[in-house]
Amino acid sequence: MCGILGVVATTPVNQLLYDGLQLLQHRGQDAAGIVTSEGRTFHMHKSSGLVRDVFRTRNMRELDGLMGVAHVRYPTAGCADSSAEAQPFYVNSPYGIVLAHNGNLTNADELKQEVFRQDLRHVNTNSDSEVLLNVLAHELQASTRNVTLDIANIFAAVAGVHRRCRGAYAVVAMISGYGLLAFRDPFGIRPLVIGRNETDKGVEYMIASESVALDSLGFKLLRDVAPGEAVFIDDQSNFYSQQCAQGATLNPCIFEYVYLARPDSVIDGISVYASRLRMGERLADKIKQQFSHLDIDVVIPIPDTSRPSALQLANRLGVPYREGFIKNRYIGRTFIMPGQAIRRKSVRQKLNAIGIEFKGKNVLLVDDSIVRGTTSQQIVMMAREAGARKVFFASAAPPVRFPNVYGIDMPTRAELLATGRNDEQICREIGADALIYQDLDALVAAVREGNTEIQQFDSSCFNGHYITGDITPEYLDRLEHQREGDQEDVGTSRQLDLNLRSA
Repeated sequence: MCGILGVVATTPVNQLLYDGLQLLQHRGQDAAGIVTSEGRTFHMHKSSGLVRDVFRTRNMRELDGLMGVAHVRYPTAGCADSSAEAQPFYVNSPYGIVLAHNGNLTNADELKQEVFRQDLRHVNTNSDSEVLLNVLAHELQASTRNVTLDIANIFAAVAGVHRRCRGAYAVVAMISGYGLLAFRDPFGIRPLVIGRNETDKGVEYMIASESVALDSLGFKLLRDVAPGEAVFIDDQSNFYSQQCAQGATLNPCIFEYVYLARPDSVIDGISVYASRLRMGERLADKIKQQFSHLDIDVVIPIPDTSRPSALQLANRLGVPYREGFIKNRYIGRTFIMPGQAIRRKSVRQKLNAIGIEFKGKNVLLVDDSIVRGTTSQQIVMMAREAGARKVFFASAAPPVRFPNVYGIDMPTRAELLATGRNDEQICREIGADALIYQDLDALVAAVREGNTEIQQFDSSCFNGHYITGDITPEYLDRLEHQREGDQEDVGTSRQLDLNLRSA
């Protein structure tokens, strides 16, 4: 999960990109980067940290140009040096190209070998985004064959990327002296939307991970980038698009609607907010049918993502809705924080209970999902400490039992609370008196109601069905072993750092 932006404007683009990254900050708090294009010169600044910390006035002044791309990155466990993998990435051959990517290439290891041995290109980090950039650069070189680059060559290069790359990828890139390129994988797993703004000086375009970036910056949402489609906007704001993949189908990640996206975004024609309201309605129906024996006094959401679901659930049940937790908004998202100890400490720093809403009551806590369970366990404990008589826990999503390999940090089965446990065991693990999960069919129906043309979603973290068809048990085993090794390396590095500091 990352946030990407691409802008072609009629005035200096640096402030637009900065403001857009602020609006996409929820998609990544680990690193941020902006590259602008001035003629044939790129200006780049990127580093670890939040957007507000990475960019200072002096950095912004140096980001000249009317076109640019930007990226926010979330931390993946085992990443020892996030600044080295901050995006966008750059190559200078066959053209100056910068690229920002949201997603994950499932064949990145094989591609890295191809890029080195066949394409004769060098990849300097462990990032699959740099691999993707070099694949695009090679395909551009192959498509031009020493002739002038044109729209047909660019779209042919994207078609080559689709043939070689597997997994999830939403991409914005700039080609020096030519324009802004954006494309989406043939399954449409990760989101990408197009916005347009009419000004006195001409037309401006913005391409972003979520529509909230467009709305807030004065751009009108045109549409989503279609699966397999490539969009190119030249430096004169001429707009071109073409389908570049055979057999492309739309299979958006359903977890975007559960948790990742902002509620005020519209993705693939579906309001995230409305879908979360419907999740609450369907969860309430399940409680009425299967858990009517629970004597619920009050419904309390776990801030912030679960609020729409909790509110609609309470309305449907006819039970009071109350805010029982106050959130410290300066703490990052807990499920993407590396290390269980850090995560446990973060929950207490992040939330504080309002005692009067719990004391002597049977409380139904509602969260968007349960991933590792650390947050849920701590919150149930906080509710009891605040005086709750009984604590029931409801999840607006089904049990997360399988790794996500398409760009969300849920990569190992051992870290997922629901793997190998039934609902009763999970309930005991988090310390609740009852546990209610959303059914997958109900979740899909709640989201699909917003756009009935979508036939299928990527729900792999719930059902283990990987939409790209290339994920094997051996792949998952290799991924888990690699992650365990990365965590050991990071732990050793941190211990060495502590030793040096104390010496």
